[in-house]
Amino acid sequence: MTEPSNKSVASDAAATAIPASVDVEQSLYAKHEKVYPREVHGLFAALRIAGVFVLLGMYYIIPWLEWEGTQLVLFDLPDRKFHIFGIVFWPQDFFYLALLLIIAALSLFFFTALAGRLWCGFACPQTVWTEVFLWIERKIEGDRPQQMKLDKSPLSFSKFRIKATKHTIWIVFSLYTGLTFVGYFSPLRELVGNALNFNLGPWEWFWIIFYSVATYGNAGWLREQVCTYMCPYARFQSAMIDSDTLIISYDAKRGESRGRRKKGIDPKNQGLGDCIDCTICVQVCPTGIDIRNGLQYDCIGCAACIDACDDVMDKMGYEKGLIRYTTENMLNGLTSNFLRPRIVVYGIILLAITASTFYAIAHREPLAMDVLRDRNSLYRDTNEGLVENVYIVKVMNMDNVARRYHLSVTGIEGLSIDMDRAYIEVDAGSVTEIPIRAKVDPENLEKRSSTVQFILQADHKKDLLISEEARFIGPL
Repeated sequence: MTEPSNKSVASDAAATAIPASVDVEQSLYAKHEKVYPREVHGLFAALRIAGVFVLLGMYYIIPWLEWEGTQLVLFDLPDRKFHIFGIVFWPQDFFYLALLLIIAALSLFFFTALAGRLWCGFACPQTVWTEVFLWIERKIEGDRPQQMKLDKSPLSFSKFRIKATKHTIWIVFSLYTGLTFVGYFSPLRELVGNALNFNLGPWEWFWIIFYSVATYGNAGWLREQVCTYMCPYARFQSAMIDSDTLIISYDAKRGESRGRRKKGIDPKNQGLGDCIDCTICVQVCPTGIDIRNGLQYDCIGCAACIDACDDVMDKMGYEKGLIRYTTENMLNGLTSNFLRPRIVVYGIILLAITASTFYAIAHREPLAMDVLRDRNSLYRDTNEGLVENVYIVKVMNMDNVARRYHLSVTGIEGLSIDMDRAYIEVDAGSVTEIPIRAKVDPENLEKRSSTVQFILQADHKKDLLISEEARFIGPL
């Protein structure tokens, strides 16, 4: 059973002391108490910091990089084309975006079923930016005790100066974050120049300010409240974990009964477990929970409590792992099965879709064609005694430069085409429609409806060709 907290005990005592005849006004919502996470060092802290550097490094550096004169990653909405690592995607490629979203969802299911909230603890934008804001706060206000002392002290010039410095840096960092975000949709180099000259458009100003305020509010003020109250993932994670999922847990069998003691004293002689009740695991938690009360939806899986507890156990001369990554079955002395059906199924599906998606992107041709037969007439006889069918050919150039293509048709002996140009030229990201007249001697028609192939070949790349099937209707 979960032990009652000091707050609940005090509340019960206060309620008992109040006479029944006295009207008591009680709030439905508990007042928010600021969480002061203590700085922690260790393996998982190093991994979390490495994740911050890698993810934020990519976020802030990529928009400045170019590929063949174009920004490396640019979602050019006005021109309806996305530049991603040298590949140009058009609205017609929305299918790939859908596949990437499916991969992201399956990855979330897979890693959650395998090891709980890895995403929340190490890669979630809320976690990553909060780590940066906490680091700035510690550099300016000091460590946890100093921050608590500063907040409790009366307002003074020194306190105002420290707080103003912190919030100024937070705001500047948030503004640059918002500017970088818009830089993924508008060329960043031009965007920075226009911003310095206050020459941005209304939508650019709106999204810069919106994303800056969101970063400043979420990472600077709301912090753990986003994870606890706003994020839906905290609510449905229980549906994706089971007794064999690796989760961060406190070993109650080993730790209880908890109590303080001097170093070197055998806890068993005093009827105590390994937990010395130092509450360091609570002090380092960014959401302010006590992991010793069991798995809670507030836990984001950052593993800060593991690093903190291992450090305490090392100083006390005890074995590490009082708080560790483990499973419910292992805590109960049972065997855990990591390669269980849901992990295997998730893994196979994720691997198959990921491999198929990247294969399709790698072999994607920047050219498409549709052939539409004129439905107003089945066929017509020409003055030369030939049978003619009319088609509308749509050619889509999905490259980032204008291209020239040649069209031919096969499938019936002696079949030829007439069009008003020798070749088809299509601008970058454009679709061109041209009428095509296909003609053949009726003696070469073996049946009323024959299958023909329209072949489109790129002038700049002879091996780039596509074909589209159509029907040729004759009098037979």
